Amino acid sequence: MTQRYFYTVIAAFILIMSLGSGPAWGAVGCDLNDPDRDVARLFPGSTGYKAVSIEIQKLGGDKLLAKLEAKLRDKLRGLYETIDVPYTIYLISAKKKKIGYIHGLNQKGRFGGIQIFLVLDLDERIKTFYIQKMTGEHAEKFRAAEFGRQFVGLTVGDFEQYDVMTGKAAGKVSEIVNPAPEAEYDFKYILRGVKKNLIFVNEFIKMSPDLSAKKGAPSR
Repeated sequence: MTQRYFYTVIAAFILIMSLGSGPAWGAVGCDLNDPDRDVARLFPGSTGYKAVSIEIQKLGGDKLLAKLEAKLRDKLRGLYETIDVPYTIYLISAKKKKIGYIHGLNQKGRFGGIQIFLVLDLDERIKTFYIQKMTGEHAEKFRAAEFGRQFVGLTVGDFEQYDVMTGKAAGKVSEIVNPAPEAEYDFKYILRGVKKNLIFVNEFIKMSPDLSAKKGAPSR
């Protein structure tokens, strides 16, 4: 086999794989590693949950995408923010009564994706902040409980005044302390991810009949 033939075969293989798998390569979702274990740990007192799958393109398409971008005040772009990304919202129950939600998503970081999960009550107020995955030398500081506790009680309304482009904040968000000042970009990415998460949950709950607070409780 000549070198030229070898490279031709490799190029053809890559082309076939990219055409055949298309959207799957671009759509990167974010689920709990072990839902049964993680839901019980993140939402004490819960007795069941239902995983609801959401896609922006199916729920509201370009119109919903534009609305999300307007609220975020930034463009959704890149591998983690395509219109076909699958999102999973865990609808949490206790004794067959809905008590809240858990939702995670991928946020671009300096060294790869940051998986940010929020545990929310029925008023969409943060009960627990949880980073499931993050790489980099300062990851442990951002995953520490002390950092996460600063988000407890915050809502999408609190983040309305946070500018994801400049990192400027007002109100309660301005009080969140960066545990690694030398990693300012990671801190900004995390705050952007939290704001994005809250906005998405707020819109998904309003638009998806499977998430309506008036519907029956999860059966699991």
